[in-house]
Amino acid sequence: MAVARFTVDVPETLEYTPYDTIEDSVSVVRGHFVAGKPRDMYWRKFQLSRLYQLVKDHEEKFYEALAKDMGKSRHEALMGDISPLLEECLYFMDNIERLAKDERVQARQAMNRFDECIIRKDPLGVVLILGCWNYPVQLPLVPFAAAIAAGNSAILKLSETSVHTSALITLLFPKYMDSSCYRVINGGVPETTKLLEYHFDHIFYTGSSTVGKIVMAAAAKHLTPVTLELGGKSPAVITADADIKTVANRIAFGKFFNTGQSCVAVDYVLIPKELVEPFVNALRKIITDRFGANPKESKDYGRIVSVRHFDRIAGLLSGRQSGNIVIGGDMDREERYISPTVVTDVNFNDPGLMSEEIFGPILPIITYNELQDAVAMIKRHEPPLTMYVFSKKKKDMRKVIDYTPSGGVCVNDTLVQFAGMLINCFPIPIHHAYMN
Repeated sequence: MAVARFTVDVPETLEYTPYDTIEDSVSVVRGHFVAGKPRDMYWRKFQLSRLYQLVKDHEEKFYEALAKDMGKSRHEALMGDISPLLEECLYFMDNIERLAKDERVQARQAMNRFDECIIRKDPLGVVLILGCWNYPVQLPLVPFAAAIAAGNSAILKLSETSVHTSALITLLFPKYMDSSCYRVINGGVPETTKLLEYHFDHIFYTGSSTVGKIVMAAAAKHLTPVTLELGGKSPAVITADADIKTVANRIAFGKFFNTGQSCVAVDYVLIPKELVEPFVNALRKIITDRFGANPKESKDYGRIVSVRHFDRIAGLLSGRQSGNIVIGGDMDREERYISPTVVTDVNFNDPGLMSEEIFGPILPIITYNELQDAVAMIKRHEPPLTMYVFSKKKKDMRKVIDYTPSGGVCVNDTLVQFAGMLINCFPIPIHHAYMN
């Protein structure tokens, strides 16, 4: 554990950025980009090392802030927030010269055959990063590391929902990062709307499709390219030959990690009818083994980030028109607690549980007769961010993968693509997103 050169307390409130200073922040970082300051390779490495130290020096405080915001356990905070950022910084510091190096290519057309053709990796300019509350360290700071590595200036808009973590980042940011090239903006809808009025050279947004459309419309006015990570209803398809105990263990992890508040969480399960009972029994045992008889008392089980989000999730469960609660269903609004909940006999068209991404610890189970029926159901929704397939037969795996669109697929496991490579949250190599 690193020893901080100074100590700070986790702030209890998040101060919003004065409205009339937003334009100045955008202007300052653009001016220094035009002057070439963030392009220097040594400068990029130094700023990446400073970002690494910002989190590493105060790692314990980040655990405290994440616990205050969402009740995150230490291992969930490490896996979902701290480790991805530290590893991203180290990766870029070790590989930045190779990633930024000019690439010689062979001309395809005969008239250019003897020309010297080069692809240059030039910084785009000023990047706007709109973070999200469910992983309030990783989601703003991992793309920020990529923006630094690619030689850009950046504006970070942190989530106003994860108050303690965003306030801690805001407090530490000017003590570690160069404020002439990088600025933090805090606020709600008015401040974000004001930011989107300005011209940026790339916008990175994580969140809902509704806000994603607003971001994309604002970017279009300036012909600004965007990277949107929007989630969706990510299914888990279980075939008849799957090992139910193993499947239940992995789906429980993929659903209840971070209390279900993950962009790549399992949203619902499609399973043959004859496997529902053994699957539910296996889930019940795993939930008890992992969180105890009363998950509310478990230090490893978190909380919903806000009362507003609690009410939304509770409304999906109470507003359902099908299904029976067979596990959990306990709620405490004051503590923002929703127990791990499993609902069987859910209709695929249910206006409650199947109308939108659940983004919480409620797992609907839907049965199918033939595998092609499950494929057809998945295709009736918008393409999900990810999809999970559990099967022993490659033929069945291919049947699901080949005929259903999704941002990514994980076979016989959950979340490993997120915990390891962040593939699903960033479907293209993120350093390329900020380079011409």
